[in-house]
Amino acid sequence: MSTKILILNGPNLNLVGLREPEHYGSMPLSEYLTALVHRYEATIEIEQSNHEGDLIDALHRVGFSYSGIVLNAGGYTHTSVALRDAVAAIKTPVIEVHISNIYAREAFRSHSLLSPVVTAIVSGLGLMGYDAALNFLLRQER
Repeated sequence: MSTKILILNGPNLNLVGLREPEHYGSMPLSEYLTALVHRYEATIEIEQSNHEGDLIDALHRVGFSYSGIVLNAGGYTHTSVALRDAVAAIKTPVIEVHISNIYAREAFRSHSLLSPVVTAIVSGLGLMGYDAALNFLLRQER
């Protein structure tokens, strides 16, 4: 099986680079991820949606055939039982990524409904968290 990874981003992550640079930095996420995927010898797809159902559909679509999923669910991390259930239902390893340190922010952000059902969590490394998650998934493939 060839190595295929999906980077899946949730609501408001299309605004990284514009919104709250003190938490998310000033580089557009799309620009960072485009450069990132060219550094790896794997098929890496990038998707973003502000809609919960689209994220669930993407997990169902790749969750039994891809090598890994890097998931930044944005605000759905703290609220979506449906997204948590979709991650729990699939077989593909999922790495939960947060650009900011969710444990150093508002109290409601420190609880993730996804954490109990993912393979690993990366939080607070900025955009480099995506790189850390990809490195982990690709090393698991060996």
